[in-house]
Amino acid sequence: MQNRTAKIFLIVVLIGAVNNLFSQSTKSDWSSFQFLIGEWVGEGSGAPGEAKGAFTFSYDLQNQILVRKNYAEYPAQNGRPAFRHDDLMIVYHEGNSTKAVYFDNEGHIINYAINFSKDSLATIFTSEPNPASPRFRFTYYKSGNEKMKFSFDIAPPGKPEEFSKYIDGVVKKKI
Repeated sequence: MQNRTAKIFLIVVLIGAVNNLFSQSTKSDWSSFQFLIGEWVGEGSGAPGEAKGAFTFSYDLQNQILVRKNYAEYPAQNGRPAFRHDDLMIVYHEGNSTKAVYFDNEGHIINYAINFSKDSLATIFTSEPNPASPRFRFTYYKSGNEKMKFSFDIAPPGKPEEFSKYIDGVVKKKI
């Protein structure tokens, strides 16, 4: 009986050690994204028209991922009815890279690689090039502790580096 208890104790200790080792090796460093965390409200303009909206960036899954939830409301104009755009983006680390996957209410799914400007003031989400599809780039520009600018650019199919502005705007942190 004592031998069996010792074996069970050893197994429990080993499982705990493996779990502890695994959790230590998978902790995510989100320091470069810290300025994005919070609730943001703002206005933007571009090809779809003027809009007002908001988004949040928050940690989830015990700080293993970042989640962005966003909406933009476009008023009726030029014979087009008012509409609302909703999207969800999940940011995650994979190996030495940081990536994101984006989903919206229009059925788009976009995979992004994430990079930072040399001065660390811009966080740049760029979709993977595909010769048959447009390429997307979403950039957040830090401009103070409580303000950001953003831009969303699109490159046409077959021209993955020829980005043109689709939307840009300014957001303020909601306090």
